[in-house]
Amino acid sequence: MGAPSTEKVRNVVLVGHGGAGKTSLAEAMLFLAGETKRLGSVDTGQSTLDHDPEAVRRKFTINLALAPVTHKGVKINIIDTPGYADFIGDAIAGMEAAEMALFVVDAVAGPQVQTRKLWKIAGEMGIARAVFVNRMDKEHADFDGVMSKLTASFGDRVVAVQLPMGSEADFSGVVDIIRMKAYHHEADGEHMDDIPADMTAAAEAARDALADKTAEADDDLMMKYLEGEPLTQEDVEKLLGLAIAQSQVIPVFVGSAAKLQGVEDLLDEIVTFFPEPTAHGPMHTVDGKEVPFSATGDMAAHVFKTLSDPYVGRLSFVKVVSGTLTPNTEYINSRTGKKERVAHVLRMTGKETADIPGAPAGDIAVLPKLAETLTNDTLSAKSGIAFSPLPIPEPLYPVAVVAKTKTDEDKLGTAIKQIVDEDPALALKRDDETHQTVLAALGDTAVDVVLSRLKERFHVEAELIELRIPYRETIRKSAQAQGRHKKQTGGSGQFADCSLRIEPNPGGGYEFKDEIVGGRISKPFIVAVDRGVQETLASGAIAGYPIVDVKAAVYDGQMHAVDSNEMAFRTAARIGFRAAVEKADAVLLEPIATLTIEVPDEHAGAVMGDISSIRGRVLGMDAPEAGVQVIRAQAPYAEVVHYSPHLRSITSGTGSYTISIDTYEQVPGDIQKKLVDAYLKQRAEGH
Repeated sequence: MGAPSTEKVRNVVLVGHGGAGKTSLAEAMLFLAGETKRLGSVDTGQSTLDHDPEAVRRKFTINLALAPVTHKGVKINIIDTPGYADFIGDAIAGMEAAEMALFVVDAVAGPQVQTRKLWKIAGEMGIARAVFVNRMDKEHADFDGVMSKLTASFGDRVVAVQLPMGSEADFSGVVDIIRMKAYHHEADGEHMDDIPADMTAAAEAARDALADKTAEADDDLMMKYLEGEPLTQEDVEKLLGLAIAQSQVIPVFVGSAAKLQGVEDLLDEIVTFFPEPTAHGPMHTVDGKEVPFSATGDMAAHVFKTLSDPYVGRLSFVKVVSGTLTPNTEYINSRTGKKERVAHVLRMTGKETADIPGAPAGDIAVLPKLAETLTNDTLSAKSGIAFSPLPIPEPLYPVAVVAKTKTDEDKLGTAIKQIVDEDPALALKRDDETHQTVLAALGDTAVDVVLSRLKERFHVEAELIELRIPYRETIRKSAQAQGRHKKQTGGSGQFADCSLRIEPNPGGGYEFKDEIVGGRISKPFIVAVDRGVQETLASGAIAGYPIVDVKAAVYDGQMHAVDSNEMAFRTAARIGFRAAVEKADAVLLEPIATLTIEVPDEHAGAVMGDISSIRGRVLGMDAPEAGVQVIRAQAPYAEVVHYSPHLRSITSGTGSYTISIDTYEQVPGDIQKKLVDAYLKQRAEGH
């Protein structure tokens, strides 16, 4: 079934560092809510949510997955997301669809790199945050240590609402600070008890800390509280939901998803205290309008994820913002302007789907087999509504992809485009200069997954080849040469003769000048000479790269009344231009990338040292906020084309950057020799 109403919806996205147990927590919720008959496990490959063959093989989440459960009459849309940097796009998509980001943190490791990165993004997106400290049953689990790290990283708004009873092998349940009761799970379900005597003092201290923060949500109660009047149980329960929605309180829960401890109590608190869709505020459109979450308005829904199922076809995950989404209805796609017929509205759990009669504002649903709808599209009853796109990082890891066989080559383009259309964290282009199909992703693991999906879904075998860097060729001095083409094969032949002079034209591009006098070459053939020169510019003269910033002039030549034609003069021009370039001190130019790198203070020195080691130079530094450095640098693009995993390595995953190619500089002599030798070898081999 779908949600009964907007007020009966809670959208919770599970985010955090890889390996913290997000999927395990979602599986535990599904099991305890009666949605599944067994407790799914990632480690054994028996997960309801990580059903993708790649996820099963790798034993970690690579796709966003839905796990809707109904608890105490409320539909909770649990959104499980990947925790690895290469797949952060799906985590952001999940946060776009939710009002609450529940950060799952390992009880041993505490908040890790991806947790901190996603925490910042969640704040920028304006959604409320909570924490679930998982795996309290593991060796070296330390709740107090994790709490210290959480408050050090995220501030004193982080407040425990549960305390663990024991740890490691002795972990037996949780103390609920909100209701001041103890809960533990056994085979027959969850049991409620009084707080153990040895935990009373700790529970009361945690309760006081919670009351301090909760009181800030109401000015009148805050004044009374400061004057010494304690908050009643009714006050705490009344204000806590508001404080959470306003991010004045970031509640910390604790438990073990594998042992089901603390999970049912967490479900209770989600229903009671987590914000409903209307608490998130309106959705913004690309033209600056606001659309509030309202079941009474015209239907409008945002597509936040697209997935291709080999059996069902394309699946569009949508968050309904306004009105009610119903099957057998036509809606307008904001991007195409065309109508899309929605035949079915589905509730999806893992890969299992079921038809539902509709989805009200605030709910999440899945639409199968839409013809042209993609991620970031808006479907609406009326035209003119287009919600803002997901804030996905630009994919900065480019690779060149080719098919392994001629048969695969015919299918590769269509297949890879379908995969890229699903994921805005991927980009695809045909580079006309290097003649390569270039796939850009967030990292090498994401690329590997694309290649696997090509094989599994579309039966297309593809591989990576070396990415060609867009070098340039130019000249450093003037030269001249004759180009002569003569061919006699019986009957009319081919004849053309032209004398060319070339000279450098720094920053001026290509210029061509006609200096012929006395009609030695007719005007149509002069045009052919220009074309022949331009053809050589495109293919290069010394290493196969485009030639730039050259002035060329034709100043003499000969033609034959019968044998001369445009093709002959184009050929002669190519011969003459190449001969002139050989005399003109030709050099290679390499693209220089400008990088803006953001890193924590402790990694700034390592990054600057690394820039120097790759022939780069630091242009300057800024400190936009405490603990953060922004480094502006330039480096040869060939050295930083795959900078993403490299930066991740030297900054322990904390660095981020943007990159652009802004200028070209002469390649060092040793590198030029290698490039020219490689080009000559390929030509000799017939490539």
